[in-house]
Amino acid sequence: MGGSHKQFLGIDLPNSIRHYPLGDQAIVLSFGDVISEAIHIQIRKVITCLENWSQAGVIEYVPAYTTITIYYDPLVITYQELLAALQITLQDISDDFNYRSAKKEIPVYYNGDDLAYVAQYNGLTEEEVIRIHCAREYRVYMIGFVPGFPYLGGMDSRIATPRKEVPRLRIEAGAVGIAGQQTGVYPMSTPGGWQIIGHTPLQLFNLNRENPSLLDVGDLVCFAPIGYEEFMQLKTEANGY
Repeated sequence: MGGSHKQFLGIDLPNSIRHYPLGDQAIVLSFGDVISEAIHIQIRKVITCLENWSQAGVIEYVPAYTTITIYYDPLVITYQELLAALQITLQDISDDFNYRSAKKEIPVYYNGDDLAYVAQYNGLTEEEVIRIHCAREYRVYMIGFVPGFPYLGGMDSRIATPRKEVPRLRIEAGAVGIAGQQTGVYPMSTPGGWQIIGHTPLQLFNLNRENPSLLDVGDLVCFAPIGYEEFMQLKTEANGY
């Protein structure tokens, strides 16, 4: 495992960046140990440089809350060669970096099986949980777990609720859930342990779209409550399940 490297990649970061191997086919760039907007911006700076990077041997990169993992073919490029190439590619990142965040609204029918539990756990009414959940604007910090699943940061701590001790074997596509101080949306049917508070009729992942994932890292998301009739109407439209 590599040690800390201050000013690594020529970027003035709030915390030093560490880099270390993940097996023999990936390198991890670690920007810190806490989820924060400042670290997210630094990760976005690096992503911007990697988007059009044509380095031989690089397969893909995966951003997360505090890291970027870069996968490579060790038969084409070594770990040290990749690290050297990264330093050259990213050394000219501007301190004036700005990026636009797409703002997207997700309609939610708050009928989740765990809505009552989330309310009880936090000493609130179900209506208060819905109001608090819809009042915030959330940042998409990472996409993972299954294709298109957004991990959204910025949720109000008043509705934070632990994951289920025993995960469900099946959660419906479109389910909106809470886990700790995170909220997210299941893009497809899958097992899962998040507390389900509602459902959206929108497809978060569709291979027939030019960009299969409705949400991207860095997007800003807000939730809008809808009733049953609107939920069913949207489900029958082309963008629904």
